Amino acid sequence: MIRKLTNTYKQSFSGLSRETWVLSTVLLINRSSSMAVPFMSLYMTQYLNRPPSDAGLIISLFGVGSIAGAAAGGKLTDVIGFRSVQVISSIVGGIFFILFSTITDFHSLCIFTLLISFFSEAFKPANFIAIGTYAAPGTETRSYSLNRLAGNLGFAVGSSVGGIVASFSYPMLFIIDGSVSVVAGILILYFLPATKIIVKTVTEKIKETGALKPWQDKLFVRFILLNILLNTCFFLMFRLVPLFYKEVWHINELWIGLILGLNGLIIALFEMVMISKIENRRSLFHYIIWGILLLAVGYILLLMPWIGTVVAALISIIIFTAGEMFALPFINSFVMSRSNDTHRGLYAASYTLSWSVAQVIGPSAGFYLAERYGYNWLWIILVLLLLWCAAGFRFLGRIVE
Repeated sequence: MIRKLTNTYKQSFSGLSRETWVLSTVLLINRSSSMAVPFMSLYMTQYLNRPPSDAGLIISLFGVGSIAGAAAGGKLTDVIGFRSVQVISSIVGGIFFILFSTITDFHSLCIFTLLISFFSEAFKPANFIAIGTYAAPGTETRSYSLNRLAGNLGFAVGSSVGGIVASFSYPMLFIIDGSVSVVAGILILYFLPATKIIVKTVTEKIKETGALKPWQDKLFVRFILLNILLNTCFFLMFRLVPLFYKEVWHINELWIGLILGLNGLIIALFEMVMISKIENRRSLFHYIIWGILLLAVGYILLLMPWIGTVVAALISIIIFTAGEMFALPFINSFVMSRSNDTHRGLYAASYTLSWSVAQVIGPSAGFYLAERYGYNWLWIILVLLLLWCAAGFRFLGRIVE
């Protein structure tokens, strides 16, 4: 049994290019610096003593900056190359994160939040395109899965370490976060070969072939709208739920970090193997729909702390993670299936933008509803939205079939 399991893991990770491993390693380091964002709401309310509505505004501004960063990152990748975009965004974004720890004025915090999120999000479309460029033939899906695995493992490490750091110093969160981001940019500069000529060739192909742009692809536009709805619900688990754990269930920062970190750890251990076993057995939308339904169950459990708050939180994040493992990898696969080498950057930027828009809508609406009507009503609304989202993907799947 152990030998069979070991062979399964080896097969899942074999055949990937050196550059894919470099990109994934750098992403792991980059996402390990994401320890501050899950604790942003706690930083605003517990450390700076701002009302929850201010915390919601800060997180929404993070989404506004992300929208601009995603659009600029996709465009700049075509102009200066994905290597340069990743290096600049990591280093500059890291410096702004360090400076963020020294600021207490609310208006200045809003400005720095926009700058940080702009550079953080500009990294993503460039990284997405780099993975597709360097992936060995026939390994594209696994290359993206490895990249996602690295990101989630980094998030697990960052959240866990973030909980420990936040328990004694919130400003230190941003200093460590920014420092690690700078290191990630330097590593890309030294270990990832420049491929500007490849990017230029792809850009020329777009002009020559007149490839269909994402906003001209009606099916893809419907998919993006559903993805915005899904991500609006998804983000609140990592933006607002930590505050719920603290204020309502009275879980301390250390446990909150460990609970959130469990999400990335489970994905790192099981997602690649799971995908290798179920991929191509059913349609992409079959797994996406089941994943969304599991996300809904994760929120339902927040209504029922019937076995102790820490245990209920652990079960909820496990179910939520299972839903994420089913839904998100196959959503990535759909994006890849709708694009090709001539316009993958545009589709990557559009997909990243859907996450950014959700970052604007979700936190501000979530914090408003929680403050006005209470958390229980918020969880009920999220469950209903996820059920609606599942129905929408089912309809979309029928069109595709």
